[in-house]
Amino acid sequence: MQTLQGKVLKLYISTGNPTEPRKETEILHVDPKGIEGDKFYAKDSNRSILLSCAKSYKMAEEVGIALPEGKLGENIYIDIDPYSLAAGDRLTIGKVEFEVTQNCTLCKGLSQIDSKLPKLLKDDRGIFIKALSSGAIHLNDPVCLTPTKDSS
Repeated sequence: MQTLQGKVLKLYISTGNPTEPRKETEILHVDPKGIEGDKFYAKDSNRSILLSCAKSYKMAEEVGIALPEGKLGENIYIDIDPYSLAAGDRLTIGKVEFEVTQNCTLCKGLSQIDSKLPKLLKDDRGIFIKALSSGAIHLNDPVCLTPTKDSS
């Protein structure tokens, strides 16, 4: 099993404010209930933190879809591909340990951006993770992915 290492490129929080629904930030405070201050905090810890990566945006760009970072709804945007991780796998971001809960389900919002996106990003939009401890995630924090299952 190989450990992949990368870093946090961008962080986002969902405010619930219709005029500014999501905002980019330099720090996220997380705990087992999700991201403190996020509109999804303490609602469903298995689906409250979305991790995505540059691969998703490159896939869209390759078929001519201009997609600004953050548009996939992610909270944490990283520079390495986490999509080989499965439910139950663990990863560390900064000093916080997380567990993968599920692959991200597709939403109607993707079709509103471009009708090709749901099919294109079916398995590559993002993964939901939950914090196993409390802590802060910062821009440029190290990301360490270690799949626990053999992917061969």
